[in-house]
Amino acid sequence: MGKIKRHQFIKLSLFSSAAVYVNSCGLGNNKAENTPGATKDTILKDSIAQNPSTKTNAPTFKLYKKGDEGYDTLRNGFNKRINKYPAVIALCKSQEEVAQAVTYGIENKLPISIRSGGHSFEGFSCNDDGLVIDLSTMNQVSWENENTVIIEPGCILSQLYDIILPKNKIIPAGSCGNVGIGGLTLGGGYGLFSRKFGLTCDSLQSITMVDGKGNIINSKDDPELLWACKGGGNGNFGVITSLKFSLNTAPDFLQSHRFKIAHIDAQKARQVLKQWFSVTANLPPSCFSAFVLNGASLYILLTNIEKQNSETQKIVAQLSSLVDKTIAGKPIPLAKAVQVFYGEKKPLYFKNASAGLYKNFEEISNFIEDVLKKVTSTGDMIYQVNTVGGEINNPVFANASSYSHRGQNYLSELQTYWRQESQTDKMVTAFEEVQQIFYANGIKQQYRNYPDVNFKNWQNAYYGENYPRLQKVKSKYDPGNVFRYDQSIVPFIQ
Repeated sequence: MGKIKRHQFIKLSLFSSAAVYVNSCGLGNNKAENTPGATKDTILKDSIAQNPSTKTNAPTFKLYKKGDEGYDTLRNGFNKRINKYPAVIALCKSQEEVAQAVTYGIENKLPISIRSGGHSFEGFSCNDDGLVIDLSTMNQVSWENENTVIIEPGCILSQLYDIILPKNKIIPAGSCGNVGIGGLTLGGGYGLFSRKFGLTCDSLQSITMVDGKGNIINSKDDPELLWACKGGGNGNFGVITSLKFSLNTAPDFLQSHRFKIAHIDAQKARQVLKQWFSVTANLPPSCFSAFVLNGASLYILLTNIEKQNSETQKIVAQLSSLVDKTIAGKPIPLAKAVQVFYGEKKPLYFKNASAGLYKNFEEISNFIEDVLKKVTSTGDMIYQVNTVGGEINNPVFANASSYSHRGQNYLSELQTYWRQESQTDKMVTAFEEVQQIFYANGIKQQYRNYPDVNFKNWQNAYYGENYPRLQKVKSKYDPGNVFRYDQSIVPFIQ
């Protein structure tokens, strides 16, 4: 087991992260009865069942404690770097079971974390010595009508695409096939289709939720709750048990062009990055692009979901002039094309985080070469910048959501991956050195679905001016701060 091979590294990183969070791989399609290690002995049979004050007298969810068979399978997330050991894990298969589990957590005075999948960069969907409510078996999709679906939070993206793409429908989700819809949506959610259709949360019409008192809530009765869940809902106010989405007509195809420089130094990378910003400044909404510096190799991706015209042909020519090699793609039917971006399924050692949102190159021009020097000299490190903007900046969407980064045109991410646990300290140290360059130079807006425990003033970084308003929603639905983790929203204190 050595370093990750370069082609494998790119495959798992390039857009495998453009869709993440507080979700998991590998559990989304399992039935509760088939969960690895699940036995009759792990069915809940103690405190809540014996407590006469409990709201639900006949709990049916499965409870896994430390030492139980299946406990380790359920506690492990996608990031092997993070090891957390909850006191108990409640595997729920229905909204009613979620309510039972919340009641159990309240009565046993356990902090509650919520896992719809397990992809959280910092493991916020798990905890130590608390209760984890696992929603991975709640993965059903039901059609309300031809333009509306109701999705349970444990449904993973590849499963959803398999259901809605054959009917020529789509929501503007990301591209990592194993990410759960719950966490993806509640933090905003962006990907290849967002410049055309908006963020994932912009298609969200309503949610149902079990709050911090064990009550079942529907956002149709409180528009403020829906606003809060569109960008600020990751495990903060309650357990989201279903999400209703309006659907867009799916594009017929996706066309991908790739541009490459095999060996590049930091000075040349800066020049190309500046020109890439210029080329993509007026990108059509149908297009998406990413600048990916992977060590000393540079990759640029350009996708398009509409027929190529003179404008897009010009963009391809401009990007080709920046690199050594161009691989022009053909239009591929969408259902097949998206599978290329599904990413790695197995858990990995990694450290990923948002590296800021920008309007233009000028915001990073004075210091970015220092970042690029560190990346090009560090094996298995990636600096990636993705285009956002387009419909994401639609003022109608902005007013209806708590996502605070409307108006930004680029979203960046720092990534690093490794094979052996013994490499962790070295890789994390190098990663944090790059983070300090960004922070010291005033880059402080960060995407909530790409969190990092080191972000200073994370409240403002993720939520901007919306944080006090989100606190009031928290106070209404979880005044006892039952749902809590590092960087969770806290109730408003007057």
